[in-house]
Amino acid sequence: MKKITLSEIAPFLLLGIICLIGIFVPVLPPIADTGKFDSGDVAWIIVASTLVFLMTPGLAFFYGGMVNRKNIISTMLQSFVATGLISILWVVVGFSLAFGDSLHGIIGNPVSFFFFKGVWNGTPWAGAPTIPLLLFALFQMKFAIITPALVVGAVAERIRFKAYVLFMVLFSLLIYAPIAHWTWHPDGILAQLGVLDFAGGTVVHISAGCAALAGAMVLKRRIAHVEKQENTPANIPFVLLGTALLWFGWFGFNAGSALAANALAVSAFATTNTATAAAGLGWIFFDNIRGRKPSAIGFCVGAVVGMVAITPAAGFVGIPQSAAIGLVAAIVSNMVVHWKSKSSLDDTLDVFPCHGVGGMVGMLCTGLFATTAVNGAGANGWLYGNFSLFLHQLLGMLIVVSYSFIMGWLIFKFINFVYPIRVSAKEEKLGLDISQHDEQYGDTSRITLHSDPVSSVEMEMA
Repeated sequence: MKKITLSEIAPFLLLGIICLIGIFVPVLPPIADTGKFDSGDVAWIIVASTLVFLMTPGLAFFYGGMVNRKNIISTMLQSFVATGLISILWVVVGFSLAFGDSLHGIIGNPVSFFFFKGVWNGTPWAGAPTIPLLLFALFQMKFAIITPALVVGAVAERIRFKAYVLFMVLFSLLIYAPIAHWTWHPDGILAQLGVLDFAGGTVVHISAGCAALAGAMVLKRRIAHVEKQENTPANIPFVLLGTALLWFGWFGFNAGSALAANALAVSAFATTNTATAAAGLGWIFFDNIRGRKPSAIGFCVGAVVGMVAITPAAGFVGIPQSAAIGLVAAIVSNMVVHWKSKSSLDDTLDVFPCHGVGGMVGMLCTGLFATTAVNGAGANGWLYGNFSLFLHQLLGMLIVVSYSFIMGWLIFKFINFVYPIRVSAKEEKLGLDISQHDEQYGDTSRITLHSDPVSSVEMEMA
Protein backbone atom coordinates (compact mmCIF):
# COMPACT_ATOMS: atom_id res chain seq x y z
CA MET A 1 0.00 0.00 0.00
CA LYS A 2 1.34 3.42 -1.00
CA LYS A 3 2.38 5.64 1.90
CA ILE A 4 0.37 8.88 2.03
CA THR A 5 2.55 11.98 2.25
CA LEU A 6 1.80 15.27 4.01
CA SER A 7 1.49 17.09 0.67
CA GLU A 8 -1.27 14.65 -0.31
CA ILE A 9 -3.29 14.86 2.89
CA ALA A 10 -2.82 18.57 3.68
CA PRO A 11 -5.33 19.96 1.11
CA PHE A 12 -8.10 17.67 2.35
CA LEU A 13 -7.36 18.50 6.00
CA LEU A 14 -7.38 22.21 5.27
CA LEU A 15 -10.71 22.00 3.48
CA GLY A 16 -12.11 19.93 6.37
CA ILE A 17 -10.95 22.50 8.92
CA ILE A 18 -12.50 25.34 6.92
CA CYS A 19 -15.83 23.53 6.68
CA LEU A 20 -15.70 22.70 10.40
CA ILE A 21 -15.14 26.34 11.33
CA GLY A 22 -18.06 27.30 9.09
CA ILE A 23 -20.41 25.20 11.22
CA PHE A 24 -19.94 27.58 14.14
CA VAL A 25 -20.29 30.88 12.27
CA PRO A 26 -23.62 32.39 13.37
CA VAL A 27 -26.33 32.67 10.73
CA LEU A 28 -28.02 36.06 10.53
CA PRO A 29 -31.35 36.88 8.85
CA PRO A 30 -31.36 38.73 5.52
CA ILE A 31 -31.70 42.50 5.47
CA ALA A 32 -35.22 43.53 6.42
CA ASP A 33 -35.48 46.72 4.38
CA THR A 34 -35.62 45.44 0.81
CA GLY A 35 -37.47 48.48 -0.48
CA LYS A 36 -34.20 50.16 -1.38
CA PHE A 37 -33.37 47.44 -3.92
CA ASP A 38 -34.32 47.65 -7.59
CA SER A 39 -35.62 44.33 -8.92
CA GLY A 40 -34.37 45.12 -12.43
CA ASP A 41 -30.86 45.83 -11.14
CA VAL A 42 -30.91 42.68 -9.01
CA ALA A 43 -32.02 40.54 -11.97
CA TRP A 44 -29.37 42.02 -14.28
CA ILE A 45 -26.48 41.55 -11.85
CA ILE A 46 -27.53 37.93 -11.19
CA VAL A 47 -27.41 37.36 -14.96
CA ALA A 48 -24.11 39.25 -15.26
CA SER A 49 -22.61 37.13 -12.50
CA THR A 50 -23.51 33.93 -14.33
CA LEU A 51 -22.08 35.35 -17.55
CA VAL A 52 -18.77 36.10 -15.85
CA PHE A 53 -18.76 32.60 -14.36
CA LEU A 54 -19.16 31.19 -17.88
CA MET A 55 -15.90 32.87 -18.88
CA THR A 56 -13.79 30.46 -16.81
CA PRO A 57 -14.87 27.29 -18.67
CA GLY A 58 -14.60 29.40 -21.82
CA LEU A 59 -11.00 30.18 -20.90
CA ALA A 60 -10.39 26.48 -20.28
CA PHE A 61 -11.52 25.64 -23.83
CA PHE A 62 -9.52 28.58 -25.23
CA TYR A 63 -6.30 27.44 -23.55
CA GLY A 64 -6.98 23.72 -23.92
CA GLY A 65 -7.34 23.98 -27.68
CA MET A 66 -3.97 25.69 -28.11
CA VAL A 67 -1.70 23.33 -26.16
CA ASN A 68 -0.22 20.01 -27.23
CA ARG A 69 -2.72 17.15 -27.38
CA LYS A 70 -1.13 15.37 -24.42
CA ASN A 71 -1.74 18.40 -22.17
CA ILE A 72 -5.33 19.35 -22.99
CA ILE A 73 -7.00 17.98 -19.86
CA SER A 74 -4.34 19.28 -17.46
CA THR A 75 -4.46 22.77 -18.96
CA MET A 76 -8.26 22.91 -18.90
CA LEU A 77 -8.46 21.59 -15.34
CA GLN A 78 -5.84 24.05 -14.06
CA SER A 79 -8.14 26.84 -15.27
CA PHE A 80 -11.48 25.32 -14.33
CA VAL A 81 -10.50 24.18 -10.83
CA ALA A 82 -10.41 27.86 -9.85
CA THR A 83 -14.21 27.79 -9.80
CA GLY A 84 -14.08 25.57 -6.73
CA LEU A 85 -10.90 26.77 -5.08
CA ILE A 86 -11.47 30.52 -5.24
CA SER A 87 -15.18 30.23 -4.43
CA ILE A 88 -14.31 28.80 -1.01
CA LEU A 89 -11.40 31.19 -0.46
CA TRP A 90 -13.53 34.21 -1.39
CA VAL A 91 -16.25 33.29 1.09
CA VAL A 92 -13.79 32.66 3.91
CA VAL A 93 -11.52 35.69 3.61
CA GLY A 94 -11.06 36.90 0.02
CA PHE A 95 -14.01 39.30 -0.03
CA SER A 96 -12.92 40.74 3.31
CA LEU A 97 -9.40 41.41 2.04
CA ALA A 98 -10.65 43.06 -1.15
CA PHE A 99 -13.69 44.98 0.08
CA GLY A 100 -13.55 44.92 3.88
CA ASP A 101 -12.88 47.94 6.07
CA SER A 102 -9.77 49.57 4.64
CA LEU A 103 -6.50 49.35 6.53
CA HIS A 104 -4.65 52.47 5.36
CA GLY A 105 -5.82 51.96 1.76
CA ILE A 106 -3.61 48.86 1.41
CA ILE A 107 -5.85 45.89 2.26
CA GLY A 108 -9.25 45.13 3.74
CA ASN A 109 -9.68 43.95 7.30
CA PRO A 110 -9.76 40.11 7.03
CA VAL A 111 -12.47 39.81 9.70
CA SER A 112 -14.83 42.34 8.11
CA PHE A 113 -16.80 39.68 6.23
CA PHE A 114 -15.15 36.50 7.54
CA PHE A 115 -17.08 33.53 6.12
CA PHE A 116 -19.44 36.09 4.55
CA LYS A 117 -20.65 37.02 8.03
CA GLY A 118 -22.72 40.17 7.72
CA VAL A 119 -22.78 40.06 3.92
CA TRP A 120 -26.37 38.82 3.59
CA ASN A 121 -27.72 41.50 5.91
CA GLY A 122 -25.02 44.13 5.36
CA THR A 123 -25.30 47.66 4.06
CA PRO A 124 -25.22 47.72 0.23
CA TRP A 125 -21.89 48.56 -1.38
CA ALA A 126 -21.42 52.30 -1.93
CA GLY A 127 -21.21 51.93 -5.70
CA ALA A 128 -24.15 49.53 -5.88
CA PRO A 129 -26.90 50.89 -3.60
CA THR A 130 -29.76 49.15 -5.42
CA ILE A 131 -28.58 45.55 -5.00
CA PRO A 132 -27.88 43.48 -1.87
CA LEU A 133 -24.30 43.38 -0.62
CA LEU A 134 -24.37 39.59 -1.03
CA LEU A 135 -25.07 39.91 -4.75
CA PHE A 136 -22.22 42.40 -5.12
CA ALA A 137 -19.92 39.95 -3.31
CA LEU A 138 -20.97 37.09 -5.61
CA PHE A 139 -20.47 39.21 -8.72
CA GLN A 140 -16.97 40.13 -7.56
CA MET A 141 -16.28 36.47 -6.76
CA LYS A 142 -16.46 35.61 -10.46
CA PHE A 143 -13.70 38.13 -11.20
CA ALA A 144 -11.58 36.64 -8.45
CA ILE A 145 -12.11 33.17 -9.95
CA ILE A 146 -11.00 33.89 -13.50
CA THR A 147 -7.94 36.01 -12.67
CA PRO A 148 -5.58 33.28 -11.38
CA ALA A 149 -6.96 30.97 -14.07
CA LEU A 150 -5.52 33.35 -16.68
CA VAL A 151 -1.97 32.64 -15.51
CA VAL A 152 -2.29 28.97 -16.52
CA GLY A 153 -1.52 29.79 -20.13
CA ALA A 154 1.99 31.01 -19.36
CA VAL A 155 3.09 27.96 -17.38
CA ALA A 156 1.13 25.27 -19.23
CA GLU A 157 2.68 21.92 -20.15
CA ARG A 158 5.27 21.91 -17.36
CA ILE A 159 3.80 22.86 -13.95
CA ARG A 160 2.63 20.37 -11.33
CA PHE A 161 -1.08 20.52 -10.60
CA LYS A 162 -0.65 20.70 -6.81
CA ALA A 163 1.89 23.49 -7.17
CA TYR A 164 -0.52 25.48 -9.31
CA VAL A 165 -3.33 25.03 -6.81
CA LEU A 166 -1.05 26.50 -4.13
CA PHE A 167 -0.14 29.34 -6.51
CA MET A 168 -3.82 30.19 -7.00
CA VAL A 169 -4.35 30.50 -3.26
CA LEU A 170 -1.29 32.70 -2.71
CA PHE A 171 -2.00 34.79 -5.81
CA SER A 172 -5.55 35.48 -4.67
CA LEU A 173 -4.50 36.48 -1.16
CA LEU A 174 -1.30 38.37 -1.92
CA ILE A 175 -1.84 39.84 -5.39
CA TYR A 176 -5.50 39.90 -6.43
CA ALA A 177 -7.08 40.99 -3.15
CA PRO A 178 -4.66 43.89 -2.48
CA ILE A 179 -4.90 45.25 -6.04
CA ALA A 180 -8.70 44.94 -5.99
CA HIS A 181 -8.72 46.87 -2.73
CA TRP A 182 -6.39 49.57 -4.06
CA THR A 183 -8.50 50.04 -7.19
CA TRP A 184 -12.13 49.40 -6.31
CA HIS A 185 -12.43 50.24 -2.62
CA PRO A 186 -13.22 53.96 -2.19
CA ASP A 187 -10.36 54.24 0.33
CA GLY A 188 -7.86 52.25 -1.77
CA ILE A 189 -4.61 53.98 -2.68
CA LEU A 190 -5.23 53.88 -6.44
CA ALA A 191 -8.86 54.96 -6.07
CA GLN A 192 -7.69 57.90 -3.96
CA LEU A 193 -5.15 58.75 -6.65
CA GLY A 194 -7.95 58.96 -9.21
CA VAL A 195 -7.05 55.90 -11.25
CA LEU A 196 -9.97 54.63 -13.38
CA ASP A 197 -10.48 50.92 -13.96
CA PHE A 198 -14.06 50.12 -14.87
CA ALA A 199 -13.94 46.33 -14.93
CA GLY A 200 -10.42 45.07 -14.24
CA GLY A 201 -7.61 46.30 -16.50
CA THR A 202 -5.25 46.45 -13.54
CA VAL A 203 -7.06 44.18 -11.09
CA VAL A 204 -7.50 41.27 -13.48
CA HIS A 205 -5.40 41.52 -16.61
CA ILE A 206 -2.23 43.37 -15.67
CA SER A 207 -1.96 41.47 -12.38
CA ALA A 208 -2.41 38.10 -14.10
CA GLY A 209 -0.26 39.00 -17.09
CA CYS A 210 2.71 40.17 -15.03
CA ALA A 211 2.48 37.27 -12.56
CA ALA A 212 2.34 34.98 -15.61
CA LEU A 213 5.54 36.54 -16.93
CA ALA A 214 7.22 35.88 -13.59
CA GLY A 215 5.97 32.28 -13.62
CA ALA A 216 7.28 31.63 -17.12
CA MET A 217 10.69 32.94 -16.09
CA VAL A 218 10.84 30.91 -12.86
CA LEU A 219 9.73 27.65 -14.49
CA LYS A 220 12.07 28.23 -17.44
CA ARG A 221 11.61 26.77 -20.89
CA ARG A 222 9.78 23.61 -21.87
CA ILE A 223 11.83 20.83 -23.40
CA ALA A 224 9.92 21.25 -26.66
CA HIS A 225 10.70 24.99 -26.62
CA VAL A 226 14.42 24.40 -26.08
CA GLU A 227 14.48 21.83 -28.89
CA LYS A 228 12.51 24.22 -31.13
CA GLN A 229 9.75 21.70 -31.77
CA GLU A 230 6.71 23.09 -33.54
CA ASN A 231 3.76 23.49 -31.16
CA THR A 232 0.67 22.51 -33.14
CA PRO A 233 -2.63 23.46 -31.46
CA ALA A 234 -4.46 20.33 -30.42
CA ASN A 235 -7.99 21.44 -31.19
CA ILE A 236 -8.71 24.72 -32.99
CA PRO A 237 -12.51 24.25 -32.69
CA PHE A 238 -11.95 24.31 -28.90
CA VAL A 239 -10.26 27.70 -29.32
CA LEU A 240 -13.21 29.00 -31.34
CA LEU A 241 -15.67 27.70 -28.75
CA GLY A 242 -13.65 29.20 -25.91
CA THR A 243 -13.49 32.56 -27.66
CA ALA A 244 -17.24 32.54 -28.23
CA LEU A 245 -17.88 31.78 -24.55
CA LEU A 246 -15.44 34.48 -23.46
CA TRP A 247 -17.00 37.05 -25.79
CA PHE A 248 -20.47 36.16 -24.55
CA GLY A 249 -19.43 36.18 -20.91
CA TRP A 250 -17.47 39.43 -21.26
CA PHE A 251 -20.73 41.32 -21.66
CA GLY A 252 -21.45 40.42 -18.05
CA PHE A 253 -17.86 41.23 -17.12
CA ASN A 254 -17.99 44.80 -18.49
CA ALA A 255 -21.66 45.75 -18.74
CA GLY A 256 -22.30 44.16 -15.35
CA SER A 257 -19.65 46.40 -13.82
CA ALA A 258 -22.12 49.27 -14.09
CA LEU A 259 -23.75 47.41 -11.17
CA ALA A 260 -27.20 48.40 -12.39
CA ALA A 261 -29.48 47.89 -15.39
CA ASN A 262 -28.96 51.40 -16.73
CA ALA A 263 -27.65 53.41 -19.68
CA LEU A 264 -24.04 52.98 -18.52
CA ALA A 265 -24.41 49.20 -18.74
CA VAL A 266 -25.71 49.54 -22.29
CA SER A 267 -22.78 51.78 -23.22
CA ALA A 268 -20.27 49.34 -21.73
CA PHE A 269 -21.97 46.51 -23.63
CA ALA A 270 -21.57 48.41 -26.90
CA THR A 271 -17.95 49.45 -26.34
CA THR A 272 -17.03 45.87 -25.39
CA ASN A 273 -18.45 44.40 -28.58
CA THR A 274 -16.99 47.12 -30.78
CA ALA A 275 -13.46 46.88 -29.39
CA THR A 276 -13.53 43.09 -29.58
CA ALA A 277 -14.63 43.12 -33.20
CA ALA A 278 -12.04 45.73 -34.19
CA ALA A 279 -9.24 43.83 -32.44
CA GLY A 280 -10.11 40.45 -33.94
CA LEU A 281 -10.19 41.91 -37.45
CA GLY A 282 -7.16 44.08 -36.78
CA TRP A 283 -5.08 41.07 -35.76
CA ILE A 284 -5.70 39.03 -38.91
CA PHE A 285 -5.48 42.08 -41.21
CA PHE A 286 -2.16 43.05 -39.61
CA ASP A 287 -0.98 39.46 -40.08
CA ASN A 288 -1.98 39.73 -43.73
CA ILE A 289 0.18 42.81 -44.19
CA ARG A 290 3.11 40.83 -42.79
CA GLY A 291 2.60 38.03 -45.27
CA ARG A 292 0.65 35.61 -43.09
CA LYS A 293 -2.62 33.93 -43.94
CA PRO A 294 -5.67 34.92 -41.86
CA SER A 295 -6.15 32.23 -39.24
CA ALA A 296 -8.84 31.17 -36.78
CA ILE A 297 -6.29 31.31 -33.97
CA GLY A 298 -5.30 34.83 -35.00
CA PHE A 299 -8.85 36.15 -35.00
CA CYS A 300 -9.59 34.50 -31.65
CA VAL A 301 -6.45 35.80 -29.96
CA GLY A 302 -7.04 39.27 -31.39
CA ALA A 303 -10.63 39.29 -30.15
CA VAL A 304 -9.50 38.36 -26.64
CA VAL A 305 -6.89 41.14 -26.71
CA GLY A 306 -9.67 43.57 -27.64
CA MET A 307 -11.78 42.39 -24.71
CA VAL A 308 -8.82 42.83 -22.40
CA ALA A 309 -7.99 46.34 -23.62
CA ILE A 310 -11.54 47.68 -23.41
CA THR A 311 -12.11 46.27 -19.92
CA PRO A 312 -10.71 49.25 -17.92
CA ALA A 313 -12.25 51.75 -20.34
CA ALA A 314 -15.65 50.16 -21.09
CA GLY A 315 -17.68 52.47 -18.87
CA PHE A 316 -15.64 55.63 -19.47
CA VAL A 317 -15.19 55.94 -23.26
CA GLY A 318 -17.44 56.39 -26.25
CA ILE A 319 -18.28 53.73 -28.81
CA PRO A 320 -16.19 55.24 -31.67
CA GLN A 321 -13.13 55.46 -29.42
CA SER A 322 -13.56 51.82 -28.36
CA ALA A 323 -12.87 50.69 -31.93
CA ALA A 324 -9.54 52.55 -31.87
CA ILE A 325 -8.67 50.96 -28.50
CA GLY A 326 -9.30 47.48 -29.90
CA LEU A 327 -7.25 48.10 -33.04
CA VAL A 328 -4.28 49.66 -31.22
CA ALA A 329 -4.23 46.86 -28.64
CA ALA A 330 -4.30 44.20 -31.37
CA ILE A 331 -1.36 45.75 -33.23
CA VAL A 332 0.73 46.28 -30.09
CA SER A 333 0.06 42.80 -28.69
CA ASN A 334 0.68 41.20 -32.09
CA MET A 335 4.08 42.88 -32.26
CA VAL A 336 4.96 41.84 -28.70
CA VAL A 337 3.99 38.23 -29.47
CA HIS A 338 6.30 38.37 -32.49
CA TRP A 339 9.18 39.81 -30.45
CA LYS A 340 8.63 37.21 -27.74
CA SER A 341 8.78 34.40 -30.30
CA LYS A 342 12.29 35.54 -31.20
CA SER A 343 13.42 35.46 -27.56
CA SER A 344 14.12 32.65 -25.10
CA LEU A 345 11.06 33.50 -22.98
CA ASP A 346 8.65 30.56 -22.88
CA ASP A 347 5.25 32.05 -22.12
CA THR A 348 3.40 29.06 -23.57
CA LEU A 349 0.19 30.76 -24.70
CA ASP A 350 1.32 34.42 -24.72
CA VAL A 351 -0.46 35.47 -21.55
CA PHE A 352 1.82 38.44 -20.93
CA PRO A 353 1.67 39.84 -24.49
CA CYS A 354 -2.11 39.44 -24.62
CA HIS A 355 -3.36 40.07 -21.08
CA GLY A 356 -0.48 42.00 -19.55
CA VAL A 357 0.27 44.24 -22.51
CA GLY A 358 -3.39 44.41 -23.55
CA GLY A 359 -4.31 45.57 -20.05
CA MET A 360 -1.58 48.23 -20.13
CA VAL A 361 -2.80 49.55 -23.48
CA GLY A 362 -6.34 49.68 -22.11
CA MET A 363 -5.30 51.58 -18.98
CA LEU A 364 -3.39 54.19 -20.99
CA CYS A 365 -6.19 54.51 -23.54
CA THR A 366 -8.60 55.13 -20.67
CA GLY A 367 -6.35 58.04 -19.70
CA LEU A 368 -6.62 59.30 -23.28
CA PHE A 369 -10.28 58.78 -24.19
CA ALA A 370 -12.26 58.83 -20.93
CA THR A 371 -15.03 61.42 -20.89
CA THR A 372 -17.58 62.55 -18.36
CA ALA A 373 -20.08 62.65 -21.22
CA VAL A 374 -20.23 58.86 -20.90
CA ASN A 375 -19.80 58.56 -17.14
CA GLY A 376 -20.14 61.54 -14.85
CA ALA A 377 -18.49 59.60 -12.03
CA GLY A 378 -15.30 59.30 -14.10
CA ALA A 379 -13.09 62.04 -15.47
CA ASN A 380 -12.05 63.56 -18.77
CA GLY A 381 -8.93 62.15 -20.38
CA TRP A 382 -6.00 63.76 -22.17
CA LEU A 383 -7.97 64.03 -25.44
CA TYR A 384 -10.46 66.23 -23.61
CA GLY A 385 -7.88 68.47 -21.98
CA ASN A 386 -7.11 66.58 -18.75
CA PHE A 387 -3.51 65.37 -18.98
CA SER A 388 -3.43 64.58 -15.27
CA LEU A 389 -5.73 61.57 -15.73
CA PHE A 390 -3.29 60.07 -18.22
CA LEU A 391 -0.47 60.54 -15.70
CA HIS A 392 -2.55 58.92 -12.96
CA GLN A 393 -3.34 55.97 -15.24
CA LEU A 394 0.35 55.62 -16.11
CA LEU A 395 1.39 55.75 -12.46
CA GLY A 396 -1.29 53.26 -11.41
CA MET A 397 -0.28 50.94 -14.23
CA LEU A 398 3.40 51.05 -13.22
CA ILE A 399 2.55 50.35 -9.58
CA VAL A 400 0.46 47.30 -10.46
CA VAL A 401 2.96 46.01 -13.04
CA SER A 402 5.81 46.23 -10.55
CA TYR A 403 3.89 44.78 -7.62
CA SER A 404 2.29 41.88 -9.48
CA PHE A 405 5.54 40.87 -11.21
CA ILE A 406 7.69 41.02 -8.07
CA MET A 407 5.11 39.33 -5.87
CA GLY A 408 4.40 36.74 -8.57
CA TRP A 409 8.12 35.96 -8.79
CA LEU A 410 8.35 35.57 -5.01
CA ILE A 411 5.28 33.32 -4.89
CA PHE A 412 6.59 30.99 -7.59
CA LYS A 413 10.02 30.88 -5.92
CA PHE A 414 8.45 30.15 -2.53
CA ILE A 415 6.33 27.33 -3.92
CA ASN A 416 9.35 25.81 -5.61
CA PHE A 417 11.17 25.95 -2.27
CA VAL A 418 8.47 24.03 -0.38
CA TYR A 419 7.29 21.76 -3.22
CA PRO A 420 8.77 20.95 -6.65
CA ILE A 421 6.91 23.25 -8.99
CA ARG A 422 7.93 21.68 -12.27
CA VAL A 423 7.26 18.15 -13.48
CA SER A 424 10.18 15.88 -14.30
CA ALA A 425 11.55 15.65 -17.84
CA LYS A 426 9.94 12.23 -18.25
CA GLU A 427 6.55 13.51 -17.07
CA GLU A 428 6.80 16.52 -19.34
CA LYS A 429 7.55 14.38 -22.39
CA LEU A 430 4.78 11.95 -21.51
CA GLY A 431 2.31 14.77 -21.04
CA LEU A 432 0.63 16.19 -17.97
CA ASP A 433 -2.73 14.57 -18.71
CA ILE A 434 -1.29 11.15 -17.93
CA SER A 435 1.45 12.09 -15.48
CA GLN A 436 -0.64 14.46 -13.32
CA HIS A 437 -4.20 13.17 -13.68
CA ASP A 438 -4.07 9.68 -15.18
CA GLU A 439 -6.57 10.84 -17.79
CA GLN A 440 -6.27 11.27 -21.52
CA TYR A 441 -7.90 13.04 -24.43
CA GLY A 442 -8.63 10.79 -27.37
CA ASP A 443 -6.32 8.10 -28.70
CA THR A 444 -3.07 7.92 -26.73
CA SER A 445 -1.31 6.40 -29.73
CA ARG A 446 -1.18 9.91 -31.14
CA ILE A 447 0.86 11.16 -28.18
CA THR A 448 4.53 11.06 -29.10
CA LEU A 449 7.92 11.57 -27.53
CA HIS A 450 10.24 13.10 -30.10
CA SER A 451 8.00 11.59 -32.81
CA ASP A 452 8.17 8.12 -31.22
CA PRO A 453 5.08 6.48 -29.67
CA VAL A 454 4.96 6.45 -25.90
CA SER A 455 5.90 3.00 -24.68
CA SER A 456 3.79 1.05 -22.23
CA VAL A 457 6.74 1.07 -19.83
CA GLU A 458 6.85 4.89 -19.86
CA MET A 459 3.08 4.95 -19.32
CA GLU A 460 3.39 2.76 -16.25
CA MET A 461 6.39 4.66 -14.85
CA ALA A 462 4.43 7.91 -15.08
